[in-house]
Amino acid sequence: MATALSPWRRTIGALEPFRQEMEDLFERFFGEEGGNGASARTWTPRVDVKETDKEIVVKADLPGVDVKDIDITVVGGVLTLRGEKREEKEEKKENYYRSERFVGRFYRELPLPPGVDPDKVFAASSKGVVTITIPKKPEAQPKKIAVKPQD
Repeated sequence: MATALSPWRRTIGALEPFRQEMEDLFERFFGEEGGNGASARTWTPRVDVKETDKEIVVKADLPGVDVKDIDITVVGGVLTLRGEKREEKEEKKENYYRSERFVGRFYRELPLPPGVDPDKVFAASSKGVVTITIPKKPEAQPKKIAVKPQD
C-alpha cells in the first residue's frame, strides 16, 4: 500500500491533461538543445482561419520573422508553414557590453477541405501577420438557386 501514497507516482486521471499541458508549456518556453551547443527553440505560430463561400483565409502571427525566412507549401490537402526567427540584441554602455542571440524554428500544419485550388494560393505579410488566401474551385463554391413563385 505504500506505493499508492508515493508522491513520485505518475498521475493518472483528472490531473493528467494538466500535467501534459505544463510539460508542453515548458518545452515551448525553454525549447530544446540544437546541434553545436546552440539553443534552437521550436515554437508554433498562432493562426486564425476564416472560411467564406469563395475562399479560406489563414492569418498567422509571425512577429519579427523576415519574409525570406518563411516557407509556405500546400501538398496533399495540407497547408504547411515553416521557417525560422532570428533575433540579435546588442547593448553597449560605458561599463558593459551585452549581446544576445535567439534562433527559433516554427512549424504548423493545417488540413484543408476538399475543393480548394492549391495552384492559386496567395500570401502577403504586413506588420508581423502573414495572410494566406486559398481560393475555392468554382465547382466547390455554393450555388444560389432562385425560388420562383407558382400561381
